[in-house]
Amino acid sequence: MLKTLHSIYSHPFISEADLQAICDKHEKQSFKKNEFILKKGKIANEYYILESGLARAFVYNLGGNEITTEFFCEKELVIVPTSLFQRIPSIENVQAITDCAAWKIDFDDFQELFHRMPGFMEWGRSWFSLQLFAQKQRSLEMITETAGHRYLNLLESKPQIIQKAPLKYIASYLGITDTSLSRIRKDAVLK
Repeated sequence: MLKTLHSIYSHPFISEADLQAICDKHEKQSFKKNEFILKKGKIANEYYILESGLARAFVYNLGGNEITTEFFCEKELVIVPTSLFQRIPSIENVQAITDCAAWKIDFDDFQELFHRMPGFMEWGRSWFSLQLFAQKQRSLEMITETAGHRYLNLLESKPQIIQKAPLKYIASYLGITDTSLSRIRKDAVLK
């Protein structure tokens, strides 16, 4: 536990005592493959630190097809920020792709620590800044990069997704069909 949580909450402004208090508020939880972590329409009352496994967020498009909007890998937060922090029902579903082990922190515990510990507040600000940057980059890549280039970026940045996620989830995340993804993968192997 401590290794995973320490790597997530490592920040120069978080003291050892505060880090221990943050870790103490987390509770171990596991999810089986395909189990829902959060369902559309529910308000997120916690977030998770993924210790092992792979999860995804997805929505249904107007045609009723699942579109993967995010992957959550080991040592990442499994979170739907709009639902958690705005206290509104989630538009997204969050589902375990593999069996997952995670550390849960409740919203109320997070809020108490966040407002009590300036270092934790700074960590949160930094985390949100990085997430905002990543989302902007993803939006721009969907417009300015080819599907092949987006696939290679995903392969380089998060190879565990390519290794563990079903192709249909990867294809929808990249904004392409399963057939196009198969062709891109074949071309990537030939190069």
